[in-house]
Amino acid sequence: MRVLVVEDARSLAEVVAEGLRDQGMAVDVAHDGLAAAAKLDLNAYDVVVLDRDLPGIHGDALCQMITGPRAACGRPRTRPGTPDRPA
Repeated sequence: MRVLVVEDARSLAEVVAEGLRDQGMAVDVAHDGLAAAAKLDLNAYDVVVLDRDLPGIHGDALCQMITGPRAACGRPRTRPGTPDRPA
């Protein structure tokens, strides 16, 4: 699974990325909305972990770029998992 982590707090982004890598995922990190948009143009991601309050392009605008303008981007989108049934 390929994941893009978009978080401007660098230490938090690295903790999240490290945890995902420990689970065997391929992870890219972007620290602002513009960098995230560039990565989204170049790569196909299975999951995007997206902060809302980003410099450059707001997270809601990025969400709409990914999912379309009618998406409910202001709400967290999660799928709960358990140890025997990962999210």
